[in-house]
Amino acid sequence: MAHFVHLALLQTTNKIINMSKINIIPLADRVIVKQAAAETTTASGIIIPDTAQEKPQKGSVISCGKGTKDNPITVKAGDTVLYGKYAGTELKHEGEDYLIMRESDILAIIK
Repeated sequence: MAHFVHLALLQTTNKIINMSKINIIPLADRVIVKQAAAETTTASGIIIPDTAQEKPQKGSVISCGKGTKDNPITVKAGDTVLYGKYAGTELKHEGEDYLIMRESDILAIIK
């Protein structure tokens, strides 16, 4: 039997974002994060080519494990988080790119 994580609609200031359902459930203290889009232009308007774009260090939590006995999970689905530059393992599922990482790789939650 497949397990599905259904994420509700998240309301932001003026728009509704529909979070997709994903049929991957992370174990223990693992978290699945969808990376934010990379910057394509600089503050002054110069277009950055794909080869020179930096890997984003910000993303949205899609799914969380249950945590461990000693360390319960503190993030939840829908949180926007900052993580280390080389954190996590890249994962491609149904044409979408995700990162799967330990919760300890997450540096902060953006409110």
